[in-house]
Amino acid sequence: MELRGKRIGFGLTGSHCTYDAVYPEIEKLVEEGAEVVPVVSFTVKNTTTRFGSGEEWIGKIEEVTGKKAIDSIVEAEPLGPKYPLDCMVIAPLTGNSLSKLANALTDSPVLMAAKATMRNQRPVVLGISTNDALGLNGINLMRLISAKNIYFIPFGQDDPANKPNSMVADMTLLADTVKHALAGKQYQPMIIERFRKK
Repeated sequence: MELRGKRIGFGLTGSHCTYDAVYPEIEKLVEEGAEVVPVVSFTVKNTTTRFGSGEEWIGKIEEVTGKKAIDSIVEAEPLGPKYPLDCMVIAPLTGNSLSKLANALTDSPVLMAAKATMRNQRPVVLGISTNDALGLNGINLMRLISAKNIYFIPFGQDDPANKPNSMVADMTLLADTVKHALAGKQYQPMIIERFRKK
């Protein structure tokens, strides 16, 4: 499956430590000829951390995609029937946004874009980054794994000794996961070893 000519939404939520891993994957999608439509959550837009400010990250993403980031629910809603996407990616997807998506809540531009894409029966690709995937959020993760048209970038425990409930996607597999999702298939294996004890 080629990405050239595909219209791909790319949503970012507030796992600020993961942006460095995600940014090169946005570049790859653009290099492969996809039209990438950036969408950011309110947390991304309004938060400054030691990993940088929202303004800086949004500026970088707008530069590489050549498009203004969608940063309101009103702007994201037309990604439904009016300006449909071929695929919607959310990476990183925090545990907070994961739980909301699994329970059909729409309180951010990213979740609105995902729901709009699901309404069109197009694939939604999720790249999780959450400290409680194997905790209380496990039920929400499983709900999304079993949902139609939802696909996961392969993920695994990133620090089982210090954060035993934490799981993070391997963002380098993002483009391959999108290509498989566009063909209606989950890239395998979905659950991977991210941490090897020395």
